[in-house]
Amino acid sequence: MYQLSITRDFIAQHFLIGGDWGAENQRHSHHYRVELVIAGSALDRHGYLIDIVDVDRVLSEVTAIFRDTTLNEHAAFHDLNPSIERFARLLWEMLVQRLALQDKTLSIKLWENGTDWAAYGPAA
Repeated sequence: MYQLSITRDFIAQHFLIGGDWGAENQRHSHHYRVELVIAGSALDRHGYLIDIVDVDRVLSEVTAIFRDTTLNEHAAFHDLNPSIERFARLLWEMLVQRLALQDKTLSIKLWENGTDWAAYGPAA
């Protein structure tokens, strides 16, 4: 199985809702790092699993949507707690819609700091 991984860093804010999580209930920033991993069993005629330039472009476009914004203000989080788990799934859904994956799988790992992360996808 071949795998290709790309990472991107960005800063976004959020505040947790629906419970008493102390300081997490106040707007605060995270330095997010998203890693996507695309896996598949075959390479194309050029020896590529997928065109890394296209993947890089799509990942940059998706992360730009959230960069320097407050997650709670995005329609996808309306009345939902913008947890790292939900954010990982949202990023996965957006990337799957934009990438030509055919017979490949995509998984996402999203860090909200240097030690804490959530993952989503079949190979997560």
